[in-house]
Amino acid sequence: MTSSFDFAPLFPAGLPAPSARWTGLAKYSFVGGNNDSEQLPLEGLIEATTSALQREGRSLATYGLAHGPQGYLPLREFLVTKLKRDAGINCTVDDLLIVSGSLQALDLVNATLLTRGDTVIFEQDSYQGSLTRLARLGVNVVGVPLDKDGMRMDVLAATLADLKSRGIRPKYIYTIPTVQNPTGSIMPESRRTELVRLATEYGVPIFEDDCYADLVWSGKRPPAIHAMSPNGGVIHIGSFSKSIAPALRVGFIVAPWEVMSRMLALKTDAGSGALEQMVLAAYCKPHFASHVPALTKALRTKLDTLMEALNEQFGTAAEFEEPKGGIFLWVKLPDQVDTLKLYQAALTAGVSINPGPEWSTNKSHASSRLRLCFASPTHQQIREGVAVLAEVCRKEFGVPARSANVEKRA
Repeated sequence: MTSSFDFAPLFPAGLPAPSARWTGLAKYSFVGGNNDSEQLPLEGLIEATTSALQREGRSLATYGLAHGPQGYLPLREFLVTKLKRDAGINCTVDDLLIVSGSLQALDLVNATLLTRGDTVIFEQDSYQGSLTRLARLGVNVVGVPLDKDGMRMDVLAATLADLKSRGIRPKYIYTIPTVQNPTGSIMPESRRTELVRLATEYGVPIFEDDCYADLVWSGKRPPAIHAMSPNGGVIHIGSFSKSIAPALRVGFIVAPWEVMSRMLALKTDAGSGALEQMVLAAYCKPHFASHVPALTKALRTKLDTLMEALNEQFGTAAEFEEPKGGIFLWVKLPDQVDTLKLYQAALTAGVSINPGPEWSTNKSHASSRLRLCFASPTHQQIREGVAVLAEVCRKEFGVPARSANVEKRA
């Protein structure tokens, strides 16, 4: 549709850059939090949808199914049980808010706590969606480096002390402690204890993003930071996007009522999609505990395929730590590779990647890094896509040199 009316002068300052038109996924797509379509529990969801609609479909005529603004009660009841079993969190249905994916959770927490010019503490490499939101809000983000066990507590302690000496009290410490995005690390319990101690000492709340925590290879995870905090100074968010399906757009927040009541006042969408909540409650209660191990087993085999393909195509030119779970691999290429430029060249060749600088508070540190999501492509697409990526890399940056390749398997 063409329009002669000029809206441009009416746009307020500070709007995000305009979106490009959707042109579809790349042939070899290693971006986004998409999951393995073969592992989607389709039959179970069909059955759950039918039973939920037959049982109480007429309640869709009432906003929120007449279960109030915090979400469908049976889904919150499932989460109370699940969070206790898996994460050690003791909460009630009144401590839970169902939201439209964890992205709405991020927006609600930020809208409740932040204003332009505020300061927050982040892991140096972190979720792009969180970082871009804060840039738009005009919030200062202070990055703390990670090691194989997540955020470094020695640097966090020094950062908190430095900010305090300058009269700055951070609004929160944001962490993805269980299957960190993008590095895939899991923060050990001892480090979580130290994080809680430091946060308590400096009077700073912790914002715990646990969206990937179901996808741990071992099936065992440390208790959530929320479960370890003695004073209730932790806001915890999670999602069904990675464990069941991202397009359902169902996430949740666990927070004290003092914060929850403020978020409810800001959640102006008249409730998140009710049918999705009904279906998830009907499916998850009997099937969640058996579905997740099958999903993680399949994801683990795809990770193995990706690591093998990188070793075959890049040799020593691609460095990475094996993640402890999840759907992505954080890869370091030689310093001369600019992954923002690689992103464009690879896309032209049919491969989409996440360039590292978009996932870091330190753009130069991440300039030669990239994030590869391995859940969605097939094993064959992973192998072919990595081969195309290596060819583009060689052509654009001279790496990997052909001699760097290890011998390909027959």
